[in-house]
Amino acid sequence: MFDNLRPISLSDRAAEEVRKIMETKNIPADYGLRVGIKGGGCGGVALLIGFDKQKDTDLAYTIAGIPVYVDKKHTMYIIGKEVDFYDGEDARGFTFVDLPTEAKAKEGLPAET
Repeated sequence: MFDNLRPISLSDRAAEEVRKIMETKNIPADYGLRVGIKGGGCGGVALLIGFDKQKDTDLAYTIAGIPVYVDKKHTMYIIGKEVDFYDGEDARGFTFVDLPTEAKAKEGLPAET
């Protein structure tokens, strides 16, 4: 059921920044980009991004040569999102954005997510 699912995508800017971090910050070779959630309940969830080893409960796929890991339980919270990288005068960092309907269709995702 989850074999071809890619719940999240990376913008070109985000992929470039992830590769740069992996090369310059001594991220171990067997680690990949982990995207998921933290929290839950009344306060909702917070989306998170980091580097980690693959686990048995992960969806694993590759985007632009970057291994991406998502715990299957987190899929419903992040499906249809894109990780982007913002680099402005006021701030710098990764952001999560909702994909437009056309982009969701390209990724094979339902438009209403």
